[in-house]
Amino acid sequence: MELDSFAPNNGLEGDVNVKFLLTGGSLVKVRSNNWKKNRFFKLQEDFRTVFQETHKIIGRKNTFSIDDIDTVRQGRHSEGLEKYTDENMEDRCFSVIFKNRRKNLDLIASSREEAAYWTTGLEKVVRAMHNLSRQESSEHWIFNCMRKADKNHDNKMTLKEMKNFLRTINIEVNDNYAEMLFKKCDTSKSGTLEGSEIMHFYSLLTNREEINVIYSKYACTGGQMSAEDLLKFLVYEQRERSSMSDALRLIEKCEPDETAKENGHMTKDGFLMYLQQAEGMIFNMAHKDLYQDMSQPLNHYFISSSHNTYLMEDQLKGPSSTEAYIRALMKSCRCVELDCWDGENGEPVIYHGYTLTSKVLFKDVIKAIKEYAFKTSQYPVILSLENHCSLEQQKLMAHYLRSILGSALVTEPLGDKMPTHFPSPQDLKGRFLVKGKRMNKLDSFFSSSSALEEDSVSEEDEAANVKMPGEKPKSKSSKMKLARELSDIVIYCKSVHFVSFEHTRDTQAFYELSSFKESKALNLAKTSATAFICHNAEKLSRTYPAGSRTDSSNYNPVPLWNAGCQIVALNFQTPCKEMDLNQGQFLPNGLSGYILKPKFLRNRATEFDPNRLTRGPWMQKKKFHVMIISAQQLPKLNKEKKNSIVDPLVKVEIYGVPDDKAEKETHHINNNGFNPMWNESFEFTVFVPELALVRFMVEDYDTASHNDFIGQYTLPFTSIQNGYRHIHLCNKRGHVIPSASLFVHIMIMDLQ
Repeated sequence: MELDSFAPNNGLEGDVNVKFLLTGGSLVKVRSNNWKKNRFFKLQEDFRTVFQETHKIIGRKNTFSIDDIDTVRQGRHSEGLEKYTDENMEDRCFSVIFKNRRKNLDLIASSREEAAYWTTGLEKVVRAMHNLSRQESSEHWIFNCMRKADKNHDNKMTLKEMKNFLRTINIEVNDNYAEMLFKKCDTSKSGTLEGSEIMHFYSLLTNREEINVIYSKYACTGGQMSAEDLLKFLVYEQRERSSMSDALRLIEKCEPDETAKENGHMTKDGFLMYLQQAEGMIFNMAHKDLYQDMSQPLNHYFISSSHNTYLMEDQLKGPSSTEAYIRALMKSCRCVELDCWDGENGEPVIYHGYTLTSKVLFKDVIKAIKEYAFKTSQYPVILSLENHCSLEQQKLMAHYLRSILGSALVTEPLGDKMPTHFPSPQDLKGRFLVKGKRMNKLDSFFSSSSALEEDSVSEEDEAANVKMPGEKPKSKSSKMKLARELSDIVIYCKSVHFVSFEHTRDTQAFYELSSFKESKALNLAKTSATAFICHNAEKLSRTYPAGSRTDSSNYNPVPLWNAGCQIVALNFQTPCKEMDLNQGQFLPNGLSGYILKPKFLRNRATEFDPNRLTRGPWMQKKKFHVMIISAQQLPKLNKEKKNSIVDPLVKVEIYGVPDDKAEKETHHINNNGFNPMWNESFEFTVFVPELALVRFMVEDYDTASHNDFIGQYTLPFTSIQNGYRHIHLCNKRGHVIPSASLFVHIMIMDLQ
């Protein structure tokens, strides 16, 4: 068997759109009004890379990986194409959006038909390669590395090529072991591996002893697992409420051997396939789709929220962009922030006031929000306005909100009488709420009293209060003029100044919400947690990062979720532990951006205090036993250095109430990122599981400095499945790393 025979069956052969990509063609690459160049693009035969023609710049890579593509957008739906192309080019334009910080690739095809070939073809290839990476990752990842190691493309492997291949897949072996492995496979004594010898080498390499042990324990029917054997495994090891039909369904889905499938059996290959499917993952499949009650009042949910959403980088001089809103919304963010200032030519703009951040037109942001708000989640989006505009530009803002968002914008209370509580996410599906200043009470909608055309309201500037030399921010106690037109579209989220919990309880309407800067919010969550929880059982609260975080770093959101705060706004553009926790918190419930708070955080009479635990319905004590068994195909961190191999270790971190916070780690394994094995067990006691998050992190051990991040995965404790489970690792930006996973055993037990 030759290396070429390992080529993956990606299901794309014969597809007319993909054939077009394999032939390639010329596209206009757009960077600015003055930089529009014809460039040749072509999908490579490996289906994993795209060739792009480059000029003049020596050393620049002329390919990009399909794995690096996040989405393909048809039309003028990037900031660059909107700025630098005419509307009549709409059906010829498309953009390739990358997962990392790489700039968008904005392109123009010669015709509408060609643009459709490119966008449809790329979408199919991205989807197919993603499915291969998730479902058959080990085989195809190794196959690609083997082909790359075969430098002269003769479908043979020399000892030198084999050593290079092992380093590529993150294994460091000494020369004696490499030579021994090579000789064991070189049965023809030819000095090269080919055909069946390569297959033997491949089987030695991909053998997973830990899987063999588990399989052999339950393969009690002629050396294979019968449906009855598999059912015993599902019930006793995975602790699932499975039936015979569930076992037969898994055999039908995962078993590659047709004879075994016909006999209702599962081979070892099928068993490994099952463990790599969604059914074998640590995340409970029942929580993947929408499963929570969405008919509760809005304030009964945690809401995925972004701070200074327009920023792509830091808070002082980085770019502002509609792209930042698109990325946040596509990650299910349901509350975005708009810092609005007077712009040139009477057009309001969004940027970080008193800084050197760039500006983006308010109307362009609203158009982008309208286009992308409900692509990932259908549940309501809150537009948090920081209004610093003159009356005339406020009126224009109100006009844009009404004209662009149309009937999706909530402009009056739902129902025909004065509401006493928030509508639900279900009631508000596909709708926009504006958070901002309002002149009068909401009951003015149900009275005949006359209204002012404008009025002065307290400004309470929530911006970071960062100023450039010579600039003076407005005082927090200053007054500002508010236009009637803008005031009238603030319905359920009227911004008010926080005085005290006693004051808000006596005087604040349910729809009046306060924003708390990080230090104030964390202090209240520590010193007055129960009062804060009772407040949030009736009203909404928003928190935001300190102004000193000019690097767009983030604060820990967990203490504020523990206090029932719904809108815990974070800098979405910054990869960090805090964003990992946010992604984990909002992973369940169909990526809706809404998570129903535990009942004890929704009760106005609750006595729960996360900082001083007492007996109550929140106390559901669990013993959490986790064994870190092994890892598979961890990425190389330094791809430029051939001999750079990672020394991985695994950390298990618990976040939740203070009594639950814990961290334990394995020992590190030298020079093996391909198939390191630990078999280390840890035990944790979790007191309030409904508020706990578990983060699995893999690091590259370093004796001289801080360990380097390799990958992580975070999920709610209540979404963890028992038994033998794989964990797909994510990179710093939350994207799944193809092929990289942990293999663990989980056991959660009740403690009374």
